[in-house]
Amino acid sequence: MSSIHEECGVFAVMTPQPESLAHLIYCGLFALQHRGQEGCGMTVNDDGVFMTHKDLGLVEHVFPPQVLGQFPKGTMAIGHTRYGTTGGNQRRNCQPMEVNHQKGKMALVHNGNLSNASALRSALEQRGAIFHTTSDTEIIAYIITQARLQTDSIEAAVRIAISQLEGAFSMIVMSAQKMIAVRDAHGFRPLCIGELPGGGYVFASESCALTAIGAAFLRDVEPGEMVIVTPEGNLQSDKRFVNTMPKKLCVFEYIYFARPDSVIDGVSVHSARKKAGALLASACPADADVIIGVPDSGLDAALGFSEASNIPYGIGLIKNKYIGRTFIAPSQNERVSAVRLKLSPIHETVAGKRIVLIDDSIVRGTTSRRIVTLLREAGAKEIHMRISAPPFLHPCYYGTDIDSEENLIANNHTVEEIAELIGADSLGFLPLEALPQLAASDGICTACFTGEYPTAIDRDESKNRFERKIHT
Repeated sequence: MSSIHEECGVFAVMTPQPESLAHLIYCGLFALQHRGQEGCGMTVNDDGVFMTHKDLGLVEHVFPPQVLGQFPKGTMAIGHTRYGTTGGNQRRNCQPMEVNHQKGKMALVHNGNLSNASALRSALEQRGAIFHTTSDTEIIAYIITQARLQTDSIEAAVRIAISQLEGAFSMIVMSAQKMIAVRDAHGFRPLCIGELPGGGYVFASESCALTAIGAAFLRDVEPGEMVIVTPEGNLQSDKRFVNTMPKKLCVFEYIYFARPDSVIDGVSVHSARKKAGALLASACPADADVIIGVPDSGLDAALGFSEASNIPYGIGLIKNKYIGRTFIAPSQNERVSAVRLKLSPIHETVAGKRIVLIDDSIVRGTTSRRIVTLLREAGAKEIHMRISAPPFLHPCYYGTDIDSEENLIANNHTVEEIAELIGADSLGFLPLEALPQLAASDGICTACFTGEYPTAIDRDESKNRFERKIHT
């Protein structure tokens, strides 16, 4: 891919007795590394004393053994992997966001993007708030803190904050004694609950992170639900915001973002991608000798296409496992140079063959063109590219970094023209009407394909709006 970015991964643990939670958070964040590679962090709660460490970089680099060893034992901890959809790639924008106020402490991690962030920040500044970051997570922290000073519990403060927030937010709030997980009423981003074998609860963006630490999956947090873990270790549910808005899970969680071994809102990501491939084979068939997928998210769809078309599935591209997702590289030049480092063709599979090449999307076309070139150089006779999503036409304001319509190739060219630009013999996209079949219901967000946004939109919600240069 070229220029599509996901937002973040959140993870939290609460146990009955103090233990070395830093290592559990580390493993959980490692499992969620695919959701953000700019930075990461964790906060451990040792009987009301918080220790936080966060920085730019991958989990293994930010938390070497000597850093993990400095964390105390505790009964609560939260962690975060970041790709920033609001605020630049700076250490100060890494999470957790820790706050000290007259009623105690709070740490917050957030996955998503507020569609009314600018309006909220402006209102807070007019009331005297001073911001130290450019992340909308600090906006949420301010609102909760102000509400907490006027209420008798952290859950009451979070409840007040929820009523003011618009857009996507799956977040976890940790106070000195309680942990609270919240999912916005539309359910744009996933959030689930797990249980540890010896007791205690886990919250995670994806179920794969539960598996990583040996926790059992309990259920998803419902859109609009607030789940509280009390100091006694009881799980309480506040559903007053449930069913107040239509459900709008980002369909790209199934197509690309989530790990294939995760289950989101009752649907296996692997199964959803295979179904996308099968639907693609029906909508855009091709005469070919072999079906290959672009690692990693194109592989499941390629398998589905193969099974539906009765064309053999083959491994045609090998991914260098030591290079991260190209779409998270911070500049276009780095994305371009990373393609050859990241992918290598298997000549035996592609030489002299008619190929159906499956990928999850085309954004600018740069990466697709270079992959097609790699396969041509390896001797591919024909390359028929098939995309397991519709064409991107509009920016996203809910946590996916698609913020420039002029850079989306589908806005400027027909399908035939795109095929020519990327060097493919033919090109086909998954039809828009097929998307509901990937989820358990039609409650999905397709705004980046249709322009139909579930919430009111501030058109100045670009990622770096607080870090622009002064124009003379």
